[in-house]
Amino acid sequence: MEMIEFNNLTKVVDERYPHINKYELDDGSTFFVEPNFYTQLEYSKEHFRNDFDKVIEKMYEIVRRNKRIIFTGDYEAPVVYLDDYFYREIDDVLGELKLSFDNKGNPHSDWKD
Repeated sequence: MEMIEFNNLTKVVDERYPHINKYELDDGSTFFVEPNFYTQLEYSKEHFRNDFDKVIEKMYEIVRRNKRIIFTGDYEAPVVYLDDYFYREIDDVLGELKLSFDNKGNPHSDWKD
């Protein structure tokens, strides 16, 4: 899957999960971006146009801080399962930036009124 936001990074193929994008930062920290997380990231790009660069930078900060991260769409059903990695959802990233959005407009959302 093409993830243009990370084209400036070294892409790594992990034999355990060859179809999931994995990247390495200049300090050797690594992270996976699961497809569902990327979909949520793209939605946040539309919603937070003026702050999207901050979202990407916050992701890098989280990776540098923890060294091994899996950005997942759902903690309870990750695509990549590795014991030595930390998991983060889009709300974790946005929360560190004090950004949020509701999903009440989504007919499949559990947060409808």
